[in-house]
Amino acid sequence: MHSLNAEPTHSRWNADLRPRLTIDSGDTVYFECQDASGAQVHPGMTADEFQRIDRGKIHALTGPVAIEGAERGDVLQIDVLEVRHKGWGWSSVIPGLGFLKERFAEPYLFHWDLETEVTRSLTPAVVPLRPFCGVMGVAPAEHGEFRTRPPGIFGGNMDVRELSAGATLYLPVQQPGALFSCGDAHAAQGDGEVCINGIECPADVVLRFRLHKGKELDGPLVESAAGPVVGASWVVVESASDAMVAARTATDRMIDLLIAEWGFEPVQAYLLCSVAMKLQISQVVNEPMITVAAAMEKSVLPGRRLFGV
Repeated sequence: MHSLNAEPTHSRWNADLRPRLTIDSGDTVYFECQDASGAQVHPGMTADEFQRIDRGKIHALTGPVAIEGAERGDVLQIDVLEVRHKGWGWSSVIPGLGFLKERFAEPYLFHWDLETEVTRSLTPAVVPLRPFCGVMGVAPAEHGEFRTRPPGIFGGNMDVRELSAGATLYLPVQQPGALFSCGDAHAAQGDGEVCINGIECPADVVLRFRLHKGKELDGPLVESAAGPVVGASWVVVESASDAMVAARTATDRMIDLLIAEWGFEPVQAYLLCSVAMKLQISQVVNEPMITVAAAMEKSVLPGRRLFGV
């Protein structure tokens, strides 16, 4: 068990960042994660004050963590053991951003008081809480410094709410050591994250890592825990600037997974996706990238463990 405090955070993907921690496959790490603003937002802050925060610090991530022996062509398994919020959070409207930016053009900041499992701050709604990290990723294959907003093959800012406690994320390693980072925790988020935020919050996160040598994976894959609406599922995650491209690629990858792991004929896998797969938009606000998740409930299929574990 290792421990990594938040400082210093980083808000760019960069394969040349020195790892703050090096671990072995099978190790567990506690991450202290700031809220997405990098601890600039605080309870009671006004919308005018929020307008003046340093946007360059958005997505303050904890890491990177190097995994001994990881290299391109491997798969990194990340088991989400715990994501615990700290009792407060915030959501905002930012001029020029969001899915309905023409309709909602005025700045707005809302503060949430968080109970253990729900928040009652937005009366009369009672919002269930299911904390997860909006950003979980390894360093991209390209060298240089990149903003964290667009997700990709490496994971990153996927905003897939199925990544709550009990889930497992699989990512294709892109760089020696993998160089994993996480942050941008949300106490709750709807599919789409339409206003540009979930309930942004600081969080304590516990993850376990396992390295699978020489395994192929075309992009992020999630093994989700059972949720309030959908049971435990296999979830293929794809991001693209065109939602239809992302949706088709996610469906293609789900068909390939069904063929490889359950022995379906391709046309049978296609039929199964048509009658049992949930195709959903995870986020529409990380322009230019849109993230689509294709989910197949585990109850539909015989039990499997991927990569021989």
